[in-house]
Amino acid sequence: MTTIKQILQEKGGDVASISPDATVFDAIKAMAEQNIGALVVIEAGRVVGLITERAYAREVVLKGRTSPTTAVRAVMETDLPYARPEQLVEECMAVMTRTRLRHMPVFSDGELVGLISMGDLVKSIIGNQEFTIEQLLHYIHS
Repeated sequence: MTTIKQILQEKGGDVASISPDATVFDAIKAMAEQNIGALVVIEAGRVVGLITERAYAREVVLKGRTSPTTAVRAVMETDLPYARPEQLVEECMAVMTRTRLRHMPVFSDGELVGLISMGDLVKSIIGNQEFTIEQLLHYIHS
């Protein structure tokens, strides 16, 4: 069974972040430049939320706000579950599915060590299934 720590070792622990006082336009621009779907919102060295493409669509576009004048603080998600490095992929996937989140910060001893996405978890599960299939085929043909 794969852990979140193993996923972070493969993908790296770099976390893109933004200030809650930045504009949503700046956040969307940063996400586009880095080809990512979420930014961790950090204020005074502390994680205070998450801004996602989904939040942009629902809280800016659909509510008639403008991204150059809306602060990240106004649309960021603040009530977030988080993962720990020792947690299993399947456990985190269950949490993300139940809470309908696509991104989840990873904390170790109170420190942000990464950000995982539903795509990261799906990729890991598919990789494990492919390995199992290869092993079973090898066993059958031996």
